[in-house]
Amino acid sequence: MTMIGELRHKHGANHNPRFELAESLSQSHRFAFPGGPTYSPMAHGRANLLFILCVLCYYGNAIAGKSYYDVLQVSKGASDEQIKRAYRKLALKYHPDKNPGNQEANKRFAEINNAYEVLSDSEKRSIYDRYGEEGLKQHAARGGGGMGMDFHDIFSSFFGGGPMEEEERIVKGDDVVVELAATLEDLYMGGSMKVWREKNVLKPAPGKRRCNCRNEVYHKQIGPGMFQQMTEQVCEKCPNVKYEKEGYFITVDIEKGMQDGQEVLFYEDGEPIIDGESGDLRFRIRAAPHEVFRREGKDLHTTVSITMVQALVGFEKTIKHLDEHLVDISTKGITNPKQVRKFKGEGMPLHMSTKKGDLYVTFEVLFPTSLTEEQKTNIKAILD
Repeated sequence: MTMIGELRHKHGANHNPRFELAESLSQSHRFAFPGGPTYSPMAHGRANLLFILCVLCYYGNAIAGKSYYDVLQVSKGASDEQIKRAYRKLALKYHPDKNPGNQEANKRFAEINNAYEVLSDSEKRSIYDRYGEEGLKQHAARGGGGMGMDFHDIFSSFFGGGPMEEEERIVKGDDVVVELAATLEDLYMGGSMKVWREKNVLKPAPGKRRCNCRNEVYHKQIGPGMFQQMTEQVCEKCPNVKYEKEGYFITVDIEKGMQDGQEVLFYEDGEPIIDGESGDLRFRIRAAPHEVFRREGKDLHTTVSITMVQALVGFEKTIKHLDEHLVDISTKGITNPKQVRKFKGEGMPLHMSTKKGDLYVTFEVLFPTSLTEEQKTNIKAILD
């Protein structure tokens, strides 16, 4: 077994394309690295070891990242049309114009375009399936076409313009917008909801119908040497269709940190239209009121009641958070009525980020409804 073969067996990577590439090259009598010298059989041992180290570096990077198929959320056997539709859906969702200031969305948009650049090209896809990203780099180094096309160019070449132009150019059915009440717990931890959906679906019907109508221009002679330009509508005949109602459950994923009013998009799952694309189904998130916490953007607010004695001498107290972990709000100092304390990092998670907002606790001091004369005297003696 070769050294690379042993590494493949040890790391459980029998079908890893990078190891296949390394082994096939290391078995040659002469081989070269892109941009480097050609090695002779006498230097085979040292070069083989160097190549193994390079492969392991790339292999480590591959484990940490996603495959291009994972990025586009398709299977490895996906058809060209499935890849195109997946790209279209994700590119519209994460386009910078729709996510201003969201660096994570911009990063996702770049990843989506890089993946589509490879998987939409049959030659690059074949190389990637067999040898992975390193195979693509070697292919480019040999003059087989470069990588790194500007992702705005990819988007424009696919859609013929920006996202708004694409939406205007295509004949689409009506969008369906559904208000969806999400608990603050789901918005804090993430969750999913099942929603019953009834929609119109196009079904075959008897007969034919006019379709694909277009205006054609022709010239009609109206006298010697005189012609008039005329326009006539020409249509084809297509199988007839009808609308039928269908019902089914949809699982709506609530992502951590989603904002009130943010939408979950189901592409082309809205109202259908004959000779066009269905509209989109949009679930608009509405945060349901919570009995303990109030959300303001990335921060949480709550109110805690304490006695006058606790306000004066301090107290030990915890509050249960949305995921049921305990936040210690104890203090040994004096707490004033309406005093607000900030607990850093105990707020809402930011959408598509590892950061969190803060928790603000307002303290309500409960005063006694009455005092005896003796109690009044004692309090005066202590405070004077």
